[in-house]
Amino acid sequence: MLSAQEIMKIIPHRYPFLLLDRVIELEPGVRAVAEKMVTIGEPFFQGHFPGYPIMPGVLIVEALAQAGGVAALSLEAFKGKLVIFAGIDKVRFKKPVFPGDTLRLETRLDKMRRNIGRGTGIASVGGALVCEAELLFAITDAPQDAAG
Repeated sequence: MLSAQEIMKIIPHRYPFLLLDRVIELEPGVRAVAEKMVTIGEPFFQGHFPGYPIMPGVLIVEALAQAGGVAALSLEAFKGKLVIFAGIDKVRFKKPVFPGDTLRLETRLDKMRRNIGRGTGIASVGGALVCEAELLFAITDAPQDAAG
């Protein structure tokens, strides 16, 4: 298991955009399973939506991408690099995510060719599917100030 502090040694994201609280399973270069404890204190709930707070779908997809980033950047060959989106396909949202939910994020890296890869992500709450997506990503050198 990786803590938030250990995750920040792998990917450059920081509050409020680090969307992983812990990684509970990790196979470097293959897959990662992470969790996000969704709380009412999240900054996005101030405006999404007053009186009916739900986690924005784009942030669920970003959290899946961050889990994939941990899996990819855990490989020695990619240590210190940056993972960025190259495309998002077949995204489907099945249920909303509310404050108090624990969002489970599983991302599998399906193909890698040089510095371009494709993965699949599944987000769930309490075993119920909330989002699925195909993620296309590129691994690039991180600017000095993004390396953490």
